[in-house]
Amino acid sequence: MPSAKRRAVERAGKALAPPSVFVALAALLSFAALASAPAAIAETVRAAVATNFNEPVARIAAAFMDKTGHEVVVSTGATGALYAQIKAGAPFDVFLSADSERPAAMENDGVAVRGTRFTYAVGILALWSADPARITGEGKAALEAADIRAVAIADPVLAPYGHAAKQTLEKLGLWGAVEGKLVFGKNIGQTHALVATGNAEIGFVALSALKRPGSPEQAAGSTWQVPEGLHDPIRQDAVLLAPAETNAAARAFLEFLKSPEAREVIAAHGYGGGD
Repeated sequence: MPSAKRRAVERAGKALAPPSVFVALAALLSFAALASAPAAIAETVRAAVATNFNEPVARIAAAFMDKTGHEVVVSTGATGALYAQIKAGAPFDVFLSADSERPAAMENDGVAVRGTRFTYAVGILALWSADPARITGEGKAALEAADIRAVAIADPVLAPYGHAAKQTLEKLGLWGAVEGKLVFGKNIGQTHALVATGNAEIGFVALSALKRPGSPEQAAGSTWQVPEGLHDPIRQDAVLLAPAETNAAARAFLEFLKSPEAREVIAAHGYGGGD
């Protein structure tokens, strides 16, 4: 007759499920754990971008989305106008300015996250005419031509490229002579349009607006690249805005702007290198 101890062991063995059941149960529990784990969720980055950088940022945002799944919704405008909107509470995550002063002011005011500001591009100013024969040498001679009715520049208060254009005219000693002929675009994109449509015979635009990525050629017409010594550097800074401090997608986009892939796009559009 089996001992009491042996009978207890036999009863315990009968109560245990076969090993195959344990394996299936373990697999089921593992799957459930994976299913309940947080998945990587694609997020949206709301970017306020200076008008001059409209085309490059479209290409960069598309590449960023391909790599990360995060979408970048871009709103463009004059730097000064975007700055005012952000200060008033407009819902943006990152600011790609056409200057360095406003992002720095945002950091100081707590509107942007301190330590996130960097120069993503250096703008190049150009004097341009849709007429191929208008600019044949130095820009000063073209600006002094007697048949010039209108000279286009971006608003010097709102647009850094407009401020640089004003500095250039002052350095050339031409501000007083052309002031009465000036027509102003709200941003550098409008300024380019004024010249392209013939509403101004000549104007100061972003060289990037004249570049054809992948080609050494520039847009039709005639161009004089303004020497850097005639105006302050157009350092274009980006910064993370305070409401997006914990937004991983926004931080990732700013990091992507520093990547070799993004820098290649920026250079192809006629910008100098950033930080």
